[in-house]
Amino acid sequence: MNSVSVIKGHIVFTDSASEFTIIENGYIVSENGSIIDVCDSLPEKYHGIDVTDYGDSLIIPGFYDLHNHAGQYLQCGTGMNKELLDWLQDYTYKLEKDLADPEYAHRVYSRYVEDLCKYGTLGACAFATSSTVGTECLFEEFKKIGIRGFVGKVNMDCNAPDFIIEEAQKSLEGTRYLVEKYKDEPLVRPIITPRFAPTSTREALKMLGEMAVANGLPVQSHLSENRAEIEWVRELFPEYANYASVYAGNQLFGDTPTLMAHGVYLTEEEVEMCRNGNVYLVHCPDSNINVRSGIAPVKEFLNRGLKVGLGSDIAGGHKIQMNEAIVRAVQSSKILAVDKPDAQLSLSEAFYMATVTGGGFFGRMGKLKRDYQLDALVIDDDPLYKERYSLEDRLEKFLYIGDDRWIAARYVGGKLLKPG
Repeated sequence: MNSVSVIKGHIVFTDSASEFTIIENGYIVSENGSIIDVCDSLPEKYHGIDVTDYGDSLIIPGFYDLHNHAGQYLQCGTGMNKELLDWLQDYTYKLEKDLADPEYAHRVYSRYVEDLCKYGTLGACAFATSSTVGTECLFEEFKKIGIRGFVGKVNMDCNAPDFIIEEAQKSLEGTRYLVEKYKDEPLVRPIITPRFAPTSTREALKMLGEMAVANGLPVQSHLSENRAEIEWVRELFPEYANYASVYAGNQLFGDTPTLMAHGVYLTEEEVEMCRNGNVYLVHCPDSNINVRSGIAPVKEFLNRGLKVGLGSDIAGGHKIQMNEAIVRAVQSSKILAVDKPDAQLSLSEAFYMATVTGGGFFGRMGKLKRDYQLDALVIDDDPLYKERYSLEDRLEKFLYIGDDRWIAARYVGGKLLKPG
């Protein structure tokens, strides 16, 4: 029983997307990081084990950010008047070039990973840059802070400035080096990361797909974010029926677990390809608004059985906080609901996307129930709120107006992370 631990508080999570599950004054019993019991009174067999009692605080799952660009973190809140392709050329590529310097990369990435943890993101899928050395720095910063991650060296060998692209074979060699070095890490692992189809040659896409399948590695990229981007893909790859088919034709679309960010303008065929494959769409509402891409019909995707998670998509998204992404997903769906009332997401659906769907990409995470990993946040809100509002209302308040000061504790795999 030495490896068994118990925490106590008001437990709130989503077992299904349609509603919150609430256990007042509940106990979570974990062993070696895995939850073995959740109950409203502690069974006798656990008596004698020290209980960490969080009193009237909420215990909720941690957040999982399925799409963001660590290499753009300093750029957050900059160039927000630009559309996507201009924004990349005018701001992004120059910053990413500088992150090839390992000293600078460590400075930037340490801030990025610390802030993920600070605001309650306990797992993140991150694009680094095309620099192998810089990407290695990002892996090390994830390891240092102790949260979960999938980290990708960005593969791009065309249609971008010369100072940021690499010849396809060199790019693949760097990726292979990182895969071999980090493939057995328990918390942070490699992910194959073609930036997006237009910045990859056919040769690069083919080799990346072969590497993903041969090594059982997940894939992350972008799909149908912007109308100009979609037209560019059509011009570059006329032999493919649609944007998704460019990836699918190169074993990069569901042959292994796949994250595709955005999906704002999917065709009917692409929706079916996502639904039938091992593909997660990642909704990034802040980014879609900021770079004027549009609003994805997320509720429709959920109703059709697609797996949809949430991403901050920094720096297209201007804030790293996933509670903000949850709120913005609901808000942007309300805009669509002006004309289509059934387009509106509920808060529980958006929360489910950020916890259960996101956690599912990492493994058994995102729910506070038996056989899930104990990845959790303890939310200690204002006594005035505690006096007046229900547990569900208090969670809603945290999601809408809370920040890191409301998070009293963070657990990853049952381990209490040290503050700061």
